[in-house]
Parts: sequence; structure tokens; C-alpha cells
Amino acid sequence: MTSPQTGPEGPAASSAWELLLPAASAPARARGRSLQAALREAVRSGRLAPGTRLPSSRDLAADLGVSRGLITEAYEQLTAEGYLRSGRGAGTWVGAAVRAARPRAHDLAPRTPGTRADFVPGTPDLSLFPRAAWAAAQRGVLADLPHQELGYPDPRGLPRLRTALAGLLARRRGVVADPERIVVVSGVAQAMALLGFALHARGLRAVAVEDPGSPQHESLYAAAGVTAVPVPVDGEGLVMAPLRASGARAAVVTPAHQFPTGIAYSARRRAELLDWARSVDGIVLEDDYDGDFRYDRAPVGALQGLDPEHVAYTGSVSKSLAPGLRLGWLLVPQGWAEEVVERKRTMDLGHPTLDQALFARLLERGDYDRQLRRCQRAYRERRDALVSALGEHFPGAGVSGIAAGLHVIVSLPGRYGPRERFLARVAAAGVAVRPLTDHAHREEPEEGVRLVLGYAHMTPARIREGVRLMAEATAGQAPARPRV
Repeated sequence: MTSPQTGPEGPAASSAWELLLPAASAPARARGRSLQAALREAVRSGRLAPGTRLPSSRDLAADLGVSRGLITEAYEQLTAEGYLRSGRGAGTWVGAAVRAARPRAHDLAPRTPGTRADFVPGTPDLSLFPRAAWAAAQRGVLADLPHQELGYPDPRGLPRLRTALAGLLARRRGVVADPERIVVVSGVAQAMALLGFALHARGLRAVAVEDPGSPQHESLYAAAGVTAVPVPVDGEGLVMAPLRASGARAAVVTPAHQFPTGIAYSARRRAELLDWARSVDGIVLEDDYDGDFRYDRAPVGALQGLDPEHVAYTGSVSKSLAPGLRLGWLLVPQGWAEEVVERKRTMDLGHPTLDQALFARLLERGDYDRQLRRCQRAYRERRDALVSALGEHFPGAGVSGIAAGLHVIVSLPGRYGPRERFLARVAAAGVAVRPLTDHAHREEPEEGVRLVLGYAHMTPARIREGVRLMAEATAGQAPARPRV
């Protein structure tokens, strides 16, 4: 390499040429592209600052041991792209247009780092994911899938998967399932977004949501131009008088296991809700997020089975397999199907074909039923461990809601309050919990300590240790080191 010069072609430029040396050693057919990429990256990263004068093509070619034509071509290409500038008789310089910082990938996935025990609800045990069955299904699908099915799919989903889903939902959840009205979606969130856009297209600007309920509803429907109207929940379900007064003609409910209170809608309230939907020519979206997991009796059948023309039904594999799969289903009334399917088409042109075919194979071979039974056994054991540990370490604590799902509601005696002090002490001990108030759409006065505790992702031993840590922290004791 030529000797470093002072000024803009000095040591900074010389050190940057080191980035080009590996590219100069690339195979002959790829050497030109490699040199261009290395030079482009040197400019992007700031190793070659704006205003730096580059060596002549002759000198740089000699330094790198490549043909002058490769360097000339690289200079011309990057000049055309705006990375470099040149003038007749003035040489080649790094341009001033580039402002890109070196790319960095940040992980924005929800995490609770640094915790000794994590009771935040919503996550299944990801170690139960059936890797062997999944891998076998994947090999089978790749071997058998016709080439044409790798093209753009039916926006509703592969007929094979919709047929298998119809059988599953009818058998396990009592759903009236027509494969022609099933839409494969990227989880319940997309199902709600699709319904929100369909509501907006019909001129409906409000949807009733449970209070307390999922905090995501407001933003999901706002993105579709629809306002989420909170309606209180009592011991039987959505309270009807506020629902009628809301002016909404659509409602989102979790009747099998209300989130987060844990109640199951009563038969009377289910009938009243359907009567309301018929009277306003409206629609109910039934979110059956954990309907397969009932531990003390057979699950209550889906609301949709009572009136499939006024109830849309949605669910996913997020609690049974893994939320990262982003795979779910939406069963829509006939009168809404065309709008929802067209919106799905314009949104993403359909769900990934390979994922659909793979899940269809799991359903057809019975692997998914086995996975549900496996999860149910594990989650029942963990719920029992949590209830037992709470009884031991928090005398007088009450656990409400039905024996189902992946979380419980715990009401602690008044001596553990006030709530903010309790939460601060628990957090300081490294235990992550969520108060019930985090799921309320409206601000409510403090009424003791009520927690939403998730347990599915923790072993029984870890659950017991976490409850012990929480009890020690709130009793003013220094938490002991974890035993597990």
C-alpha cells in the first residue's frame, strides 16, 4: 500500500484499506462484488469519513494486487449510488450523503430479566414444545408437499388445514365449524385486527371489551379506527346494562375462562349476550385463548356453537405449542366472511404455506391432541403447587376463578397492603408479579392486594420457591438464596 499522506488521504484512509484486503483475496468471479461491498461498508461504518480522498484506481489496484479495472468499476458503481463523488482531474472522494450508522439488532421481545421468580401471566412452558413431532412433521411435509402449494395460498388458509381445524374445533370445543368460514391467522391479535377493519368498513366505530380484560384491546382496535369501550365484568360475565348503554354493536369476550378474573360465563349471561347481539344485529368475538385447559371437569363448550351467525370464534396455538409460531384461526359468520377474507388478502396475502401444512399434519396424525393432554397434565400439577404454596406462606389468601388456564387470581389479606408497598418489596426481592389493576381499563381506587399470577412456565419446585421469596420479602425479611 502507498505511504499514508497527510490531510484527508492520511492514516484514517490507510487503515480503512485494510478492510479491502480480504475482499481482494476473494475468488476471481466474486472479487469485484466483494470489493464493492467492502468499500461500501467502510463508508457506511464511518471508517472512511465524508470528505476523505481515495487513492487513484492505479495506486489502490497495485496495493491490493488486483486489476485496475476492478477498482475503476467499484469507484464508478459507488459513485452512482452516492457513496463517492468524483470530478475530472480532481480525484475520488467519500461523499457527504451517507449518514447510516452501523446496523445493530435489538431484541424487543417482552422479557423479565434479572428475576428470581417470574409469575407474569401469559406464557406457556416452552420446554414442552414437541420438537421431535415437529421435526418429523416438517420432514414429511417437505417430502410430500406439491410444488404448486408453495405459491400464494388461499388467504383463508390451506384447505387441508381448515378441514383439520374444523374437525378439532367441533370435537373439542363444540364449535359449528365450516372449513369455508375458517381463516388461518397470525394469532388472536390478527383475528381481532381483521374484525376491527371489518367493523370500520361497516361504519361501526365502537367495540365493547371486558373490564378488567386484555390491555392490548385498546391499541389493536384503535389501529383499525375503532374505539374499545370498557364494560364491567361481574361474577357471571359481561354486565348487560352497561353493554346496552355503550351503543356498541360488537363485543369481545372470553366466556370459557374470563381473562383475567378467571370466571366462566354463566348459562344465563351467555344467553343474554346472544340476545343482545341479535337485537342490535351485531357480532360477538369469542376469544377462546385457553379453552382446552380445564382441570376439574370437561371444558364448557364454545359460545359460538349456540349462534354461529352472531359469534366469531378465535383461538391459537400460543398456549399449547408456542406464541412464537404466530399461528391461529378465526371462524367468522357467513355474513362477515367476504369482508374478513378480503382484508386478510390485502394484509399479508395469506399465512406461510409450510407452517400451515406442518400444523395440518400434526392435527391429522393426532400429535396435537397428545400435546394438549401433555400440557394439561403439567399445568394442572403446577396450579395445584401454586395454590398449596400460597396456602402455606400466605394464610388467609383467597384464590378465585375456575380451575382452568394458565393463571390464578389471588386476593391477599389486608395486612399485606398497601398494594404499592407490597409490589415494591416483591420487586426488590426479584419476584415478578402483576396486580389485577394492570388489566383494568379504568382507574380504580386501591382495594387491597389482588394479583394475577401465571404459573404454566414454572416447575412446581420453582413455583414453591417463588412464593416463599415473595412471603419473606413482604414480611420484611431478607430473601434467602434460591434453593433451585
